[in-house]
Amino acid sequence: MLRPVRADRRTTSPRSAAPLGRRLPLVAAAVVAAGLTAACGPSSEPAGSAAPATAAQSSQAVPSASQSATASAEASPTASASPSASASASASSSPTPSRAQSGSGSTGGSAKPARTSAAPAPAKVPGPGYDSSADAQKQIDAALRAAKADGRMVLLDFGANWCGNCKAADKVFAQSQTAGILGASYHLVKVDIGGNSSANSALLRKYSPSGGTYTMPVLVVVSPSGTVRTDTHVTGNPSLTAEGINSFLRKWAA
Repeated sequence: MLRPVRADRRTTSPRSAAPLGRRLPLVAAAVVAAGLTAACGPSSEPAGSAAPATAAQSSQAVPSASQSATASAEASPTASASPSASASASASSSPTPSRAQSGSGSTGGSAKPARTSAAPAPAKVPGPGYDSSADAQKQIDAALRAAKADGRMVLLDFGANWCGNCKAADKVFAQSQTAGILGASYHLVKVDIGGNSSANSALLRKYSPSGGTYTMPVLVVVSPSGTVRTDTHVTGNPSLTAEGINSFLRKWAA
């Protein structure tokens, strides 16, 4: 007959299995530790102090990074200031243009302004008519001397008080525009040839030597050197109007 098995025999295997179950976590921990050692390398420090050391190193690394940032920040103002310093140095070394120009322009004293010659006063324009008692030669000589001094021309007007054309010309000479041209560009001398003055007739033949019958007035333009420039006894009189006489005067004034 079969005997019943004791209950204590059934529980023998669980007793031996209990210590093995407790050893399995230790074995797994050993394997994990061995893996970490193989990955990180051997360490001379105890296992418990490795983590605090790593934290201390990381905490030290942060200040060093901040110190390097601070150092770079402190160095950057110097680097940024160097262009301005070099610019100021170059500006101080370069000469000031205004001083250089003023120094080159001055030759030991202030420049004197250029002198401008004042325009000569207008010449006196005789009134209408002809003075039969006047010394025409002296008047012509005085006009030539004045012409040499101021560069104006001399205008000789040979006529008579009874001549209608001479009176017409006198009216134009009295107009403001014509009088302005005469005073600015001419010394006018009026010579009476309507009387019995041989001296004045000789002056007419001197400055208008072509002879023949003269149509009054005879207008002769003479240069400051005494040279005849034009003679209306040869060329014919201009129109005895303001336009005609002014055009004639402007033409021979230069």
